[in-house]
Amino acid sequence: MHKYSEDIYTEAETEVDTLANLGPLTALAGVWTGARGVDVNPKADGPERKTYIEHYELHPIDAQVNGPQLFYGLRYHTQIFEPDDPNTFHDQVGYWLWEPATGNLIHTLSIPRAQVAMLTGRAEAGAKSFRLEAARGSLTNGIISAPFLEHAFRTESCTITVTVNADGTWSYEQDTVLVIPGQAEPFHHTDRNTLHKIGEPTPNPLARAAKASG
Repeated sequence: MHKYSEDIYTEAETEVDTLANLGPLTALAGVWTGARGVDVNPKADGPERKTYIEHYELHPIDAQVNGPQLFYGLRYHTQIFEPDDPNTFHDQVGYWLWEPATGNLIHTLSIPRAQVAMLTGRAEAGAKSFRLEAARGSLTNGIISAPFLEHAFRTESCTITVTVNADGTWSYEQDTVLVIPGQAEPFHHTDRNTLHKIGEPTPNPLARAAKASG
């Protein structure tokens, strides 16, 4: 664990341009689409495998400080659809954060099925692949679900591995381990997709203000 300063109040100095300080998250900034996602999810008669289309937006936020702790990050919103169906079957918002002083990565998520989680990992600034995880019951990278999900599809852990590809795309593989009544073994609910860039990120507010005044 990183040893933080005993001074927990003096705020860290920040940079204006978040896009220049995102470390391993740099390649994720922008607007993305992926048409070949694969989801394996639980059904009463066995696992269901289906393809999906994804629209994923990640835009930089101003630097965030907790006293001496400093994060640069991306605010994101991803929407997932089945082919030929406009209904959003998965909607998710949150943040990707990087702490330059430690290399710590944080991925927060909130979904309107009444679940939130925080996954953590670590990567060097130039890393092209990184893995984050959350675990049930953890106070620092935990998972919280509403009563029905806790009863019927209890989430034990979640991992996501991100890979930045040489062609400018990026890919993820996610494994969510569920405990389901009546099933002898935990179920691995998996998702994977490769995202292609269709738009540039909107600069963070401080960077936009600096550019306008300059």
